[in-house]
Amino acid sequence: MLAYILRRLILALITVIAISILSFVIIQLPPGDFITSYIASMSAGGGTVSEAEVEALREQYGLDQPITVQYLKWVSQIVQGNFGMALEWNRPVKDVIGDRLTLTVIISLAAVIFTWAVALPIGIYSAVKRYSIGDYIFTFIGFIGLAIPGFMLALIVLYVGFRYFNANVGGLFSPEYAEAPWSWAKFQDLLAHLPIPAVVLGLSGTAQMIRIMRSNLLDELRKPYVMTARARGLTEMRVILKYPVRVAMNPFISTIGYLLPYIVSGSIIVSLVLSLPTVGPLLLKALIAQDMFLAGTIILLLGVMTVIGTFISDLLLMWVDPRIRLERR
Repeated sequence: MLAYILRRLILALITVIAISILSFVIIQLPPGDFITSYIASMSAGGGTVSEAEVEALREQYGLDQPITVQYLKWVSQIVQGNFGMALEWNRPVKDVIGDRLTLTVIISLAAVIFTWAVALPIGIYSAVKRYSIGDYIFTFIGFIGLAIPGFMLALIVLYVGFRYFNANVGGLFSPEYAEAPWSWAKFQDLLAHLPIPAVVLGLSGTAQMIRIMRSNLLDELRKPYVMTARARGLTEMRVILKYPVRVAMNPFISTIGYLLPYIVSGSIIVSLVLSLPTVGPLLLKALIAQDMFLAGTIILLLGVMTVIGTFISDLLLMWVDPRIRLERR
């Protein structure tokens, strides 16, 4: 077990290094750089930038150096806890993404909890009571959840809030707490606003996981060990929950690795519609401006979240599924 964990940690470290290289290189692939985007925006606004100013800016931000030198400087700063300067904001990256990253993680965790809390019992019910009226109802609702894009659902929620409740359901804070320092009252206000974005972001994944749980559990319920458990006189609840559900939960656990970053990356349009202060819109703006340090840091953090989630899911799978433990032996 310990050797397995050490191997996974070493692979995780190598993966993070590869992600940092790829994220930095991919951002550099489009023609031009941040200075090019800056000149274009100045020209669109009627301003001009002299060649001397361009050269001074390139030297100031280190954009006149080879990409390998830029990457090594960026990595050396990351090791020291400094992610560089957000060029467009002219502020340190960690200051720009500080609260946004925390709020993004909170929203993502809330969406994952909603997905698990809804998809798991409904999936079990649909498998045990297949072809019942409840199964058909949940299947219909699941197809609707898969078909409706998140941004459209967000627009519908906003319309209903304005039209029938005369309230703005967007954002994560009330106006009086938006810029206020953190306090217990602000945290309570965050919890009051959290359910709507969590449901909007988690609905599509919930519908998908219901179908996966249903199909996997149906396969397990047909296997001989379930018939043997019934023959031994175990109660139906114990027969279903003891092993079939644990084995059918493998897809739930294995998706931890990519579910959090998927929610973050897939929430860009939803965050814009609901005015959520997450890193999604910030990443989009940084990519458009070719702000390599800000965009590269956000992509790197998403990659680290994926690696950590995958590592956790591997450990949970070994605990839940006896077959994996036996394979490791």
